[in-house]
Amino acid sequence: MRTRLCLFLLVSFCSSLLLAQDYPKAEISNGLIHAELMLPDSQHGSYQGTRFDWSGIISSLQFNGHEYFRKWYEHHDPKIHDAITGPVEAFQTNDKGLGYDEAKAGGTFVRIGIGTIRKPDEKDYRPYDTYEIVDPGKWTIRKHKDRIEFTQRLKSEQGYAYIYRKTVRLVKGKPELLLEHSLKNTGKKLIDTNQYNHNFFVIDHEVVGPDVVAKFVFTPVPLKGFSDRAEVHGHEIVFPNELEGRKGVFSELGGSNKDVKDYDFRVENLKTGAGVHFTSDQVLDKVNFWAISTVAAVEPYILLKIEPGQESHWTIRYDFYTLPSVAKP
Repeated sequence: MRTRLCLFLLVSFCSSLLLAQDYPKAEISNGLIHAELMLPDSQHGSYQGTRFDWSGIISSLQFNGHEYFRKWYEHHDPKIHDAITGPVEAFQTNDKGLGYDEAKAGGTFVRIGIGTIRKPDEKDYRPYDTYEIVDPGKWTIRKHKDRIEFTQRLKSEQGYAYIYRKTVRLVKGKPELLLEHSLKNTGKKLIDTNQYNHNFFVIDHEVVGPDVVAKFVFTPVPLKGFSDRAEVHGHEIVFPNELEGRKGVFSELGGSNKDVKDYDFRVENLKTGAGVHFTSDQVLDKVNFWAISTVAAVEPYILLKIEPGQESHWTIRYDFYTLPSVAKP
């Protein structure tokens, strides 16, 4: 199994190199962190799905000889819903999009960070399918040495309109990454949505198993069982054995108090000594945990309710570090 997985990771790594060459991209650095980002483009972008926000897709992030984000899936197609890398974010209203429930078949609804979407004749929303994009809005991208600024402007016929900004910024002199967001409601209807982050960490291309640990400031309580694939030890989720392929674990986690201080997580690889600590200035609404053999993801949610004419701001901070007891590879 180890040989097959190593081969898969090697193929994925090579595919990542090709991915970076074939699609619009940009690089940023602060001297400590070097990151490569894939840029939004409705015709040529590396991701053209309708599940995740198109901005801030990090195809590689390196610090102190360690890799934190990389291709974790087997096959890349821009239209596949999860063919995406990095701290992948998404907006959902009732687990769907803005205006989906009110729209009739043939009408449209809105996915923030994606665009206006055609609603087909269907019984319910299909989050893992890719829908027809009627209008991707207008994207503006400003590139700097240590940051990239993304802006999407969109106006729909249903009364939803917004200006969405995200800056991916590397902090000067520190191994830190900031995701700085703002969302201004320029339409006539309330924007009521959650925003969540999948945090697809692929630390040093290592298999998720006993060397990987996720840490919480509260005791996580899985709302559905992890079977024998993962265990909760105090404030940590650990893996007794290596995960095999896509046979992983998933559950929403209870135990938090829906407080700003609960938006505080770490993922570490004890073998290579690479770790990341991520926090936000927003109240944690809920959090999921998901892992397969190639990725371990803590997925925090926040809530946004923005009246017409109002604007919300929020930031997610990533601190990258190495464990002192593990030698640098």
